[in-house]
Amino acid sequence: MRDSLYENIQFKVSELTHHYGPNVHLVGNPYLLSQLARLCAKGTFQPQINRLVATLYTDLVKLVMNAEFPRKPAVIPTRMVDSTPLGIYQGEVIDPEVRAVSVNIARAGTLPSQVTYDLMNTILSPALVRQDHIIMSRMLDQAEKVVGSNIGGSKIGGDVDDAIVIFPDPMGATGGSLSTAIRMYKDKVPGRMRKTICLNLIVTPEYVRRITVDHPDVVVYAIRLDRALSPPEVFGTAPGKLWDRERGLDDRQYIVPGGGGMGELMNNAYV
Repeated sequence: MRDSLYENIQFKVSELTHHYGPNVHLVGNPYLLSQLARLCAKGTFQPQINRLVATLYTDLVKLVMNAEFPRKPAVIPTRMVDSTPLGIYQGEVIDPEVRAVSVNIARAGTLPSQVTYDLMNTILSPALVRQDHIIMSRMLDQAEKVVGSNIGGSKIGGDVDDAIVIFPDPMGATGGSLSTAIRMYKDKVPGRMRKTICLNLIVTPEYVRRITVDHPDVVVYAIRLDRALSPPEVFGTAPGKLWDRERGLDDRQYIVPGGGGMGELMNNAYV
């Protein structure tokens, strides 16, 4: 007989209350916040930096697959079926026949995208999983302020029709690079995406505004929101309640408290 216990598995993300809209998820996870604090600490160096990034994205990707990926009923014989006809698991599983793409936005996104791609290959049919690559750089004015993003090259492995497309990028600062990358997929890559998800370790209020305004259909998951440069009246309020006064970027568009330039730190290259 079928046991209904696993027919409709409820999964709820532990997240912080905010006013940024239903597509933004600020993950409330003490373990991940602790690991992220260690990653961003002044005394943390390689190889710990990349190990922590890989650990954080491993857990974040699992969470997102639980929350966002479609499921299907399955009937799977276990090893016990040889001794009893009741040795069969019947219940929901993540649908393995779903197309998925992880987009590497070099260079900070290279390791996170590889972790995402590898994990999706363990649960989905590998023939349906792909990793794309985009070379991007910030465009700066004479005062070294970010004024835009430039795509220097890309390697897109095909269409994205009915695919879940994930953009794993550690630092959601201004949102310019990710917005440009998402726009490229919408306008220039054939097919209509089933779902678009940004996976960030840290985001700022400025980033959240840019992504939600430019792409209201995009889902954002982040472990931490940084808004340390906001005026005093902002602290103690739920994120987004005083959105116009929230600020997480300094004059060079670096996140505060943040963790420094993650692309430089992850690659030990400061040019």
